[in-house]
Amino acid sequence: MIAHGKDIKVFTGNSNPQLASDICKELGIPLGTSEVGAFSDGENFASFYETVRGSDVFVVQSTCSFVDKDGKSHSVNDALMELLIMIDALKRASAGRITAVIPYFGYARQDRKTKPRDPISAKLVADLITTAGADRVLTMDLHANQIQGFFDIPVDNLLGSPIFVDHFIRKFAAVHADTMVVSPDVGSVARARAFAQKLDMPMAIVDKRRQKANSSEVMNIIGDVKDKHVILLDDMVDTGGSLCHAAKALVELGGARDVTACASHGVLSGPAVQRISDSVLDEVIFLNTIPPKAGVHCDKIKYISVAHMFAEAISHIYMETSVSPLFL
Repeated sequence: MIAHGKDIKVFTGNSNPQLASDICKELGIPLGTSEVGAFSDGENFASFYETVRGSDVFVVQSTCSFVDKDGKSHSVNDALMELLIMIDALKRASAGRITAVIPYFGYARQDRKTKPRDPISAKLVADLITTAGADRVLTMDLHANQIQGFFDIPVDNLLGSPIFVDHFIRKFAAVHADTMVVSPDVGSVARARAFAQKLDMPMAIVDKRRQKANSSEVMNIIGDVKDKHVILLDDMVDTGGSLCHAAKALVELGGARDVTACASHGVLSGPAVQRISDSVLDEVIFLNTIPPKAGVHCDKIKYISVAHMFAEAISHIYMETSVSPLFL
């Protein structure tokens, strides 16, 4: 796939090594040799065991909580520090260009001040990545599109919806006329509308009032979902409360026949997996921007790989050709 110019190298942190390995298989190149870990006091370190001088380097690291190869749990902060330290090491080793490949961009939920004395964490993280030495960022389905403007370097924000579109066209081919897309809240309407247009399906909206963080109360359903196969679309699922409440309302209030949910990022913190398991949802499909939770199993949760899309984007960036065809 790679045919000219400086050599290309892909390295990974510890948050999503399987995705990095799958991306390299798609590209037809070996995963770069490196070691990323922590000292006994918890400080992170990174060592690279091959030259990167003049190379086009891609660092794959989702900024999410993770479990390392030794079974030890790590926070989002560990993932972020690993990414920053790897970028700094590569910059000091004279890498030609450094692209931070961040399938899931954490700290994205605080993208503006909603009340006095709030931080804008997404801007802070953008500054940290830029200051560390990244030349560009490749990510997927940012929680808010305006985060691209927080960076002073190029940002390619891939869309996961084409992957879901292909999946659901096959899944609901026989009942297409009786299937519709539902936005789980008013804030996701634009995303759901674009998704519904690609699927050539009608759309409805779950109107809810959020009382406090990580909790919600469903108020009303805008649209007729009676006897319909429903696809709930969101960008991420954290504790699962909003998604499960919306699904319950669609079935009990709206009379939906069944509900399938999909989201790009399965954060799945706290009681999320148990909530999904106990919910009326038939199936929940995530992209593997965040790896499945180690030791946690739920028959309703499925994953679709994004390795091919990221490999294609990396190839376009390396070859210096347009990435825009991936957004169609």
